[in-house]
Amino acid sequence: MAARLAAAVHVQHPHTREWVVLEPGDEPPRELAGEITNPGAWENGVLPEDGDEGEDGAPPFGFVPAEPSTPEPEPEPQRRRKTATT
Repeated sequence: MAARLAAAVHVQHPHTREWVVLEPGDEPPRELAGEITNPGAWENGVLPEDGDEGEDGAPPFGFVPAEPSTPEPEPEPQRRRKTATT
């Protein structure tokens, strides 16, 4: 038997990035169930088995890996200019 939701949740589909609303009693597909990490959202407070990370190994919601890049050179310090006194 698949895991059922005990509360309504809003999740972003991992492939289409569309927001999906799931109602209490729904049995979400694996790709959406993996996005719901709050144990309070599931019946009996038990998260479903984490057998599927997604076909493309997508990172969890909200995590965007940084692209490798060359670091920017630090600016050279500038000398303070004295203010003119009159």
